[in-house]
Amino acid sequence: MAPLTNNVHKTALVFEGGGYRAAYTAAFANALLAEGIYFDFVCGISAGSSHAVDYLSRDAQRVRNAFMGFEGSAKPAAGVGSILRGTRYFNADYLYEGCVEDGSLPFDWDTFQANPARVAVSAFERDTGKTRVFTREDMPTWQDLMACVRASSSLPLLMKPQPIDGVTYLDGGLGEGAGIPLFMAERAGYTRFLLVATRPAGYRKEPPSKGEKDATLRFGSEHPHVREALLSRSERYNAELDRIAQMEREGRCLVIRPDMMPVKSTTLDPVALRTAYALGEAQARRDMPRYKEFLFGDPNWKAPQDER
Repeated sequence: MAPLTNNVHKTALVFEGGGYRAAYTAAFANALLAEGIYFDFVCGISAGSSHAVDYLSRDAQRVRNAFMGFEGSAKPAAGVGSILRGTRYFNADYLYEGCVEDGSLPFDWDTFQANPARVAVSAFERDTGKTRVFTREDMPTWQDLMACVRASSSLPLLMKPQPIDGVTYLDGGLGEGAGIPLFMAERAGYTRFLLVATRPAGYRKEPPSKGEKDATLRFGSEHPHVREALLSRSERYNAELDRIAQMEREGRCLVIRPDMMPVKSTTLDPVALRTAYALGEAQARRDMPRYKEFLFGDPNWKAPQDER
């Protein structure tokens, strides 16, 4: 396959995590693809890591369907059925490699490989507390790519982690950025960002309740780095929001925030997820001129036909 071309070179595309709230933000990713807006650098954490690699494969169907709840799947991908089968709330074996292998959610590896854009996803090292950033060099095969995305998305307790080279990784939201992956774009040298958020304007993460603290202390008795990350996450997340707000004031960051968020990170109802996607789709159509103005200086920018 011939190499693809990209047309956004000085701004990074950044996808926040958020579990199945990504059903809403998948519509933003697809709106960019539909307009022929292709970034040279894309990064994401947790659910945002799925958006990052799917967007780079330019497969609108996969971008959407990855967060539609696997309605009618032969294997329980999540929920009570998955728990009863011993695969925890989210069946990670199926959600990443399994659904590609059985053809229910193919991944366009050839297009991903032909795309010259850089990609970065991060995960949290359970036993050291360090943040690991995976890039294309860590993804020589589609199986390696899925392993990196799974590492970035492995929620404590809710998903079974799959070690990579003997290292156990958990959800990247525990580490640097606290779920907002802007730091990866900054390390790559970018100073302008289009950030796709999964929380509406004005959201602030609340500190853990007493019950949540008690549960974290019990769970974290064997994993002190995880314990500390969970207890400090709200403070770190809100500090990152403050930093981003300053970038917005400087005109260096455009944040695409959902008008509303009708689903939770663990929502599995296909009707609710489809509704969330439709709401995101309508918002993206409405606001597309603003995205184009930020990226190209022209709200009416059109991609040449040969770039679509």
